[in-house]
Amino acid sequence: MDIKKSEEVLAEVHRNCAYALQSISDILPETDDGEIKEELLREHEEYERVGGKAAILARDRDIELKNPNPLKKAMMWGGIKMNAMKDDSRAHIAEMMVQGTVMGITALRSSLAEMSGEADPEVVKLAEELLHSEEAFEKRWKEIIAE
Repeated sequence: MDIKKSEEVLAEVHRNCAYALQSISDILPETDDGEIKEELLREHEEYERVGGKAAILARDRDIELKNPNPLKKAMMWGGIKMNAMKDDSRAHIAEMMVQGTVMGITALRSSLAEMSGEADPEVVKLAEELLHSEEAFEKRWKEIIAE
């Protein structure tokens, strides 16, 4: 089993969930739209679930998962607040979520593509599970934009 690649993919899953959770927490107070809040909370729950699975896999494999850079988190917070201050419409919030989700999808696809065939199957399964969820989230946000 290629342990190094498995660790990198597990770290990407963890990082992806951490950034998504932070972004959702930053966006939630910026919207009064009930449907948008409901979708954000549903996604938050899914990222927490997958992030929890990643933490358990890491613990079981004696892998240390690092938390995202605090400076990057602060920059994300500022960007989200400025964007929402300019336009807090449903479509704009949805566009912001699409942008973040696409970044996550791209990072996961890249990590999965770089894995060798000898990767930890549980790590691959979790990464694919998160990828599937994010693709569904992207589709839902695009539907909201089109409404």
